[in-house]
Amino acid sequence: MKMPTSFTVVPVEDGAKSSRDDADDNNVLREEDEDGPGDQHPHQGRTLPPPRHPPSHPSTMEQGETSRRRGDGNPKESSPFINNTDNDKGTLYDGKNMALFEEEMDSNPMVSSLLSKLANYTNLTQGVREHEEADDDEGAKKKAVKSPQMGTFIGVYLPCLQNILGVILFLRMTWIVGTAGILESFIIVAMCCSCTMLTAISMSAIATNGVVPAGGSYYMISRSLGPEFGGAVGLCFYLGTTFAGAMYILGTIEILLTYIVPNAAIFKAEEKELEAEAMLNNMRVYGTACLTLMSLVVFVGVKYVNKLALVFLACVVLSILAIYAGVIKTIFEPPDFPICLLGNRSLQKHDFDKCLKTEIIDNITVTTKLWSLFCDGPSLNASCNEYFRENEVTEVQGIPGLMSGVISENMWSTYGAAGMLVEKINFPSKPATNTSQDMYMPYVSNDIATFFTLLVGIYFPSVTGIMAGSNRSGDLRDAQKSIPIGTILAIATTTFIYLSCVVLFGACIEGTVLRDKFGDSVKGNLVIGTLSWPSPWVIVIGSFFSCCGAGLQSLTGAPRLLQAIARDGIVPFLEVFGHGKANGEPTWALLLTGLICETGILIASLDAVAPILSMFFLMCYLFVNLACALQTLLRTPNWRPRFKFYHWALSFLGMSLCLALMFISSWYYALVAMLIAGCIYKYIEYRGAEKEWGDGIRGISLNAARYALMRLEEAPPHTKNWRPQLLVLLNLDSEMCVKHPRLLSFTTQLKAGKGLTIVGSVLEGTYLTKETESKKAETNIKSSMSAEKTKGFCHVVVSSNLRDGFSHLIQSAGLGGMKHNCVLMAWPGMWKQANDAQCWRNFIETVRETTAAHQALLVAKNVDSFPTNQDRLGEGTIDVWWIVHDGGMLMLLPFLLRQHKVWRKCKMRIFTVAQMDDNSIQMKKDLQMFLYHLRLDAEVEVVEMHDSDISAFTYEKTLVMEQRSQMLKQMQLSRTEREREIQSITDESRSSIRRKTQSGAGGSTTSRQSGQKDNTKEEDEAQLIHDRNTASHAAMNSDLTPDRVHMTWTKEKFFTERNRNREPNTNMAVRDLFNMRPEWESLNQSNVRRMHTAVKLNEVVVNKSQGAHLVLLNMPGPPKNRGGDENYMEFLEVLLEGLNRVLLVRGGGREVITIYS
Repeated sequence: MKMPTSFTVVPVEDGAKSSRDDADDNNVLREEDEDGPGDQHPHQGRTLPPPRHPPSHPSTMEQGETSRRRGDGNPKESSPFINNTDNDKGTLYDGKNMALFEEEMDSNPMVSSLLSKLANYTNLTQGVREHEEADDDEGAKKKAVKSPQMGTFIGVYLPCLQNILGVILFLRMTWIVGTAGILESFIIVAMCCSCTMLTAISMSAIATNGVVPAGGSYYMISRSLGPEFGGAVGLCFYLGTTFAGAMYILGTIEILLTYIVPNAAIFKAEEKELEAEAMLNNMRVYGTACLTLMSLVVFVGVKYVNKLALVFLACVVLSILAIYAGVIKTIFEPPDFPICLLGNRSLQKHDFDKCLKTEIIDNITVTTKLWSLFCDGPSLNASCNEYFRENEVTEVQGIPGLMSGVISENMWSTYGAAGMLVEKINFPSKPATNTSQDMYMPYVSNDIATFFTLLVGIYFPSVTGIMAGSNRSGDLRDAQKSIPIGTILAIATTTFIYLSCVVLFGACIEGTVLRDKFGDSVKGNLVIGTLSWPSPWVIVIGSFFSCCGAGLQSLTGAPRLLQAIARDGIVPFLEVFGHGKANGEPTWALLLTGLICETGILIASLDAVAPILSMFFLMCYLFVNLACALQTLLRTPNWRPRFKFYHWALSFLGMSLCLALMFISSWYYALVAMLIAGCIYKYIEYRGAEKEWGDGIRGISLNAARYALMRLEEAPPHTKNWRPQLLVLLNLDSEMCVKHPRLLSFTTQLKAGKGLTIVGSVLEGTYLTKETESKKAETNIKSSMSAEKTKGFCHVVVSSNLRDGFSHLIQSAGLGGMKHNCVLMAWPGMWKQANDAQCWRNFIETVRETTAAHQALLVAKNVDSFPTNQDRLGEGTIDVWWIVHDGGMLMLLPFLLRQHKVWRKCKMRIFTVAQMDDNSIQMKKDLQMFLYHLRLDAEVEVVEMHDSDISAFTYEKTLVMEQRSQMLKQMQLSRTEREREIQSITDESRSSIRRKTQSGAGGSTTSRQSGQKDNTKEEDEAQLIHDRNTASHAAMNSDLTPDRVHMTWTKEKFFTERNRNREPNTNMAVRDLFNMRPEWESLNQSNVRRMHTAVKLNEVVVNKSQGAHLVLLNMPGPPKNRGGDENYMEFLEVLLEGLNRVLLVRGGGREVITIYS
């Protein structure tokens, strides 16, 4: 369907005006010309096609022209007209019919504007666009860009034909047929042509799925498989095109020095065995000169190359016609090209004319020049070569003709090693006993070892060039129609030519001549030229110019391909090659192309260069097939090719054939090409390609992720597969920056890039008002994650309050089976100084919710002192205090940390606590055996904690804690009630102090307890505030004064302790009874016991682990009664006092480590 090129836009005003328009349609154009004060066109200010009549609004014309000037330039990656509203910004919409959508005009263009851009869209080549940009900068008037006019035949079919038919057909096809035989040559040609045909089908599907700008195959692959694959394969295709240029130049020089002017050789060998090396040196010198000349032609201007393209194409077509004409002529009159055989060995016919040993002249038998080549002298009694003496000289026709039946002799292969003599099959000869001198005789021999896979690699470049049509897509009238038809027809034509040539060469030419690579047996003529009509020079001259043209085309196309890759910016070190001359000619890219091409010329052998470029082209074709197959299988919504004759199975077959041909041709070259592509891929991935092209690899990643998530959903992970999947809860400052970046460092050290990491944070408010802050916070968190090398996902939630936000994260973060099982957060270090109690309340609620969700909890205290990723901790320990069994988290975490280089040198120590009735020695042995079965290396120590009376220090700590708790409660009362309560409680506290002073109790106390009492006296006004409920607490707990407090951790001990405390007549030590201060009597005894545990355990931990690099400790659970939450924070503070780096661990209620394999 052709796009319309002009529109008539009819502005619609209000209802009255619409009715008037209906009454008189002829008024439309007149009303457009009217300049009434209230009539303003609704399309004013947007770019529209020129109206049929000049408008009366000069401002509209100026705005349209300005808009068009701004809109020109390089089009966007996805599309040049969708979401491109830069031209429309700042324009107010004044119409009334579309007022409902007026707020969306900035982001969503009007349909009329969209259609206008579609109609005026032209796809320019890189050079034209850059040239126009240069004109725009200079302020010059733009020239109108002509719409592309090339059709299928001129634009696609002929360029593909010219690129496919080339040097291999003229220089190596006959040799391949003679060496591999007709049957195997047919297989080689069929495989290679099938590969390109399947690739062309895939390429046609991709090329017709939207507009393909300049860049051809690179553009198709990169936009289908992503920047990583696109860059890797694009550079491989560039290298292939560059080495193709070297191959064409070497072919040009080979034709020049071997068949046109052999005497022009600079290096000449004195001995026969040095001829090959001299020829290679000549190729290097002449090849370098030819490359320099061609590069200068390309640098001066591509227009000269394009003007000569028709001449080069005519040479190719005439050469092909001359071959077929010669074949037809052999039926009636075979050409006279006799070859000379000595026995069954073919001779080089350079230094003799007559295929005779002796001849009779004037009745005298004289020797010929051939005799002198094999004998010491011209005399009849001279000493001659043994094989020369034993065998006769025979002359046979080199081109016996199509009806001669020679096809049966050429049906089978004749492979051989380098230096093997070319012999006629089934021809009589007497072997010689001494063959040491054969290499010095004028025999025709193999210059290289031949085998099937080598011939595949040498032949494949003759079927490349199928991308010539897609590379010209910007110059085609209808690219989506022309590219498939032209490319597939060109491949079908060349396939027929190649297959017919295989059969016709084998049916017309003698086998020894076919295996003669350089035509030495036919007086140095080009073998395919001996078959042609009317003269061998038609093929020689035609192939010479054909190779010249192909070399120029390669030197023209390769730099532009490199320029397209460089301008995409996916390979940073290539960006310099994106620049060029003012008209867009890629100067620097041409220089690099010339240098790489020179390396191919220095190889100097056509047979060695051909497999190299075969690898790069095959890799490019492989990924074209992969791109088509992926897009088809994934059923991408945007995958709607106009070319319908494709199938994913054909694409996979083509891909498999490409891969097979790569390894058939040369497995080591294939591995090198894959290594180069892999390195480029990883480099682009490492540097972070900032491109999003809707590629198929992203689609397959999404499908694979969905499939994996569905599989994970089926069952929870086994204990052997369990690893911490972290939800990291971050706090942000007022600038939306991360408060504790070391928490991310610790995450990196704990995870080492394995498993799932979700970094979450909460902003207080509503999403509508906090959208900007949310985006900023997410950006800052991602940058912090990048700086700390934390691999994971970022999730910022906006909630009405922080508590609900964190709750939402804990509940809903993750997807399916890929959910977090651990929550990592920082200890709220400023919870005492916080004016708002919500800080520590949120923390405790988070602890409760992780427990309810059966998720593990990790709390890092003093997280800012944790090591960075650049630190390397020396000899030290990671101490684990295993108080209660939590599923093995405490054992697993140090092992995971020690995998990171920061903690690698640290040793692991495990401490456990033994009670009075525990066997410490047996506990240590059991723990050592347990760790042995867990395959963990750690030192084990059992700490004995004896039963002890509750110290006065513990009571004082508990008293201060409860008083602070009461103060916090009072602060929540109303102002008047708070003042009244404080006054009454202060009076009560003073009377209590006065009574204590008179009694003089507590005379024998430790220095530490005295210090506590002094502090208490000094702060009695502020902190000794008791609740009205204190009396009831005291009455309820008066009979629960403690006897002895055990470190009880088992269920049995817990019940024993609880039952004993509930006995009404509990025995109490007399000494404790007399030492009780009046304030202690009102304390909650449950809090006293908890404080006692925290104090005693803290003393032991500080004593053993104060110098440890990290201390891991069981985290006690919060109280079920929320009234004691503030006391819980105090217990934890006392427990962790004096320790630097602490990680509190609370298990998720399941085993995470196992002794089984």
